[in-house]
Amino acid sequence: MSMKNVTLITQPSYITIDNGFVKLTISKPQGLVTAVKYGGVENILDLKSNELNRGLRGSEYTVINYSDNHLEVSFKSTYNPSIRGTTLPLTVDIRYIVRSGVSGFYCYTICERSDNCPAFDLAQTRMVFKLHRDRFHYMAITNEKQRVMPMPDDLLPGRGKQLIVPESVLLVNPINPDLKGEVDDKYQYSMDNKDGGVHGWISSEPIIGFWIIFPSQEFRNGGPTKQNLTVHTGPACLAMFHGSHYIGNEMNARFEQGETWTKVLGPVFVYLNSTSVVSNAYNLWLDAKKQRLIQESLWPYDFVNSQYYLTDKERGSVSGRLFVQDRFISSSLLPAKSAFIGLSAARTKGSWQLESKGYQFWVNTDSDGNFTIKNVVPGIYGLHGWIPGFVGDYLKQELITISQGSEIQIGNITYVPPRDGPTIWEIGFPDRTAQDYYVPDVNPMYVNKLFLNSPEKFRQYGLWDRYTDVNPKYDQVFTIGVSDPKKDWFFAHVDRRIGEKYVPTTWEIRFSLKSVTVGTYKLRLAIASATRSDLEVHVNEMNAEQLVFQVTNLGADNTVCRHGIHGLYRLFSADISSTLLVNGDNCIFLTQARGGDSLCGILYDYLRLEAPPT
Repeated sequence: MSMKNVTLITQPSYITIDNGFVKLTISKPQGLVTAVKYGGVENILDLKSNELNRGLRGSEYTVINYSDNHLEVSFKSTYNPSIRGTTLPLTVDIRYIVRSGVSGFYCYTICERSDNCPAFDLAQTRMVFKLHRDRFHYMAITNEKQRVMPMPDDLLPGRGKQLIVPESVLLVNPINPDLKGEVDDKYQYSMDNKDGGVHGWISSEPIIGFWIIFPSQEFRNGGPTKQNLTVHTGPACLAMFHGSHYIGNEMNARFEQGETWTKVLGPVFVYLNSTSVVSNAYNLWLDAKKQRLIQESLWPYDFVNSQYYLTDKERGSVSGRLFVQDRFISSSLLPAKSAFIGLSAARTKGSWQLESKGYQFWVNTDSDGNFTIKNVVPGIYGLHGWIPGFVGDYLKQELITISQGSEIQIGNITYVPPRDGPTIWEIGFPDRTAQDYYVPDVNPMYVNKLFLNSPEKFRQYGLWDRYTDVNPKYDQVFTIGVSDPKKDWFFAHVDRRIGEKYVPTTWEIRFSLKSVTVGTYKLRLAIASATRSDLEVHVNEMNAEQLVFQVTNLGADNTVCRHGIHGLYRLFSADISSTLLVNGDNCIFLTQARGGDSLCGILYDYLRLEAPPT
């Protein structure tokens, strides 16, 4: 089949773009995609969606580049402080690219702030496609996470019952009776940036796949561990660029009066595929995964027509080798195997998690700690990293300047993780999540069948109340050398439910010391997530004299209610004087002292008690 030329038809209020595979109808000058024709279906988008409630829109339409095999169009809204009613101090240029021979289209946005813009916070930017509700019922975001989804009407009163988390709905009378008794919540389908890359829906009659593909993660905020929405009942398919989910407003992009800024969000690729054979429907997912690899191999694209989007020749790279030095594990340097290493505008350790204005470029080291970060946009960056198995964050002392065509070799670098003395005991494994701890089975009243017998059983609704069910009379007691973290350490330190009230909880860590060494012991507390928590740590007695650590109102991650296993990583250290310890049996008390909140809590990543320095 020969490739058809790209055609553009312009009407007073809309344009149509057709390449033989897909035909787009886009409102003019707003830039809203109102129809996608594919596979014999006139419009695979939702016909009932309100066109007046579709977010940002342009006011100026321009053809950027047009040839037989390529078309790029722009729908731009320019900030003008003199125009009354202008609320967003941001110039937004929405772009679409259609190419011949390509079964899909590309979308991206250029955001600009000039020096006449007032201060404001940018909390979220995203692109959302609402698909035909009567055709698209099956979603796929990983090999394991695929299912038939509820209908939009199932979330309304009569068919669905809203639970205490507003986004969570119990399906009491769904259109599809097979879903009766399940819970639906968009946050159950969140993904880390590092683990995503392609997600979408498959329709029936005809069988069509609609996929959003991220060829790069560089333009998304929060780095590789940032969690983002993917799909949800609607049926909706999202491309999240900026968001504060699982961290809170602390990571909003905050702009001062007159602060200038330019950033290209995307492009992302909207891929469409189809089959006429029902038994081959799953192959559409496999094909979408292959297409993701193809798009990643093409990045950065050479067909984007914007001065702000840089090709590979306009970018640079940095290479090196990362080691770890921990003398209590090895007397020699250890290659940082499978570490995360990246460039970010953030200038302090760990603050890449909150960075939302600039680009971020991350890779994994190989088994010997080697890494090369390619296709970096020129700029001044901090080199950040973190290593599974070790606490804390790496930050190279010197900043790295990337220029066009540069190939920087930084040689060997070494991360020295926080450590004072030898390990007395440790709980968990430092990987910035609470996934190695005990996650209970869901209350059968609130099940999502997708996560039964799943490694992501933490995605189930209502697990905060299961703490009380598992520990009906007394709080958790963990004995070093006896207890098993996978069985005896609840994944979330939450309040206890007593009747209709939620009260603070105190966990005990019991351990024995043959002899106490004079000096200062160190307790490392690596936190995977926290929400509205007051944490207190006492040693042996719960009184003011033996309080060794306290932090109040910790975190706004909302990880507990959004069915997550991690959020914003934090590392704390507490000094424990040897005078507080005794030969023989000892106890550390961890108190989540905030009561009256069913959804507050702390998810521990890793805990370690170190002896005084030797």
